[in-house]
Amino acid sequence: MFRRATSTFLSRAATRRFSTDVATPTTNSSFVEAWRKVSPNIDPPKTPLEFLKTRPPVPSTIPTKLTVNFVLPYHSQLAAKEVDSVIIPATTGEMGVLPGHVATIAELKPGVLTVQEGTDTTKYFVSSGFAFIHANSVADIIAVEAVPVNQLDADLVQKGLQEFTQKLNSATTDLEKAEAQIGVDVHSALNSALTG
Repeated sequence: MFRRATSTFLSRAATRRFSTDVATPTTNSSFVEAWRKVSPNIDPPKTPLEFLKTRPPVPSTIPTKLTVNFVLPYHSQLAAKEVDSVIIPATTGEMGVLPGHVATIAELKPGVLTVQEGTDTTKYFVSSGFAFIHANSVADIIAVEAVPVNQLDADLVQKGLQEFTQKLNSATTDLEKAEAQIGVDVHSALNSALTG
């Protein structure tokens, strides 16, 4: 009984399509023909499947470099930069990413993003965002705000930490407490970035 159930399950799993598979778009020729009669100067509308691209193939061997795209809302810090590794401040903890890393999505917390390229190390303080690690050794890191750590002012960070700590201690409403706690968390992470 168990063998039959297992073989039935495995045979179904082998033919099942996954949600990440992209179907090949099919065009309805009768619709396109009717569209051309009504609006000959306008292209027929496209379906969502026509905008999806197929996944890049997973390489058979592990690449020697990790390709990193690090973008902010207003510009790109790194575009298709080949590096040795990246350390990401994820909400679940520090996450080291090397070439061949398993596909992952991680939420970023305030902290230091470290990019290692040979003997050069570049550190950025990121406020929040997401990291998308793909199976083909590409890492897309999207941050709300990022500043190179060497551009941070230690005096302003200490002043901000004291300010938000006082606000947290004197807060009376839940909103005031939440806003002050966010300020304390961010400035504590900034302070750690400067001292660590």
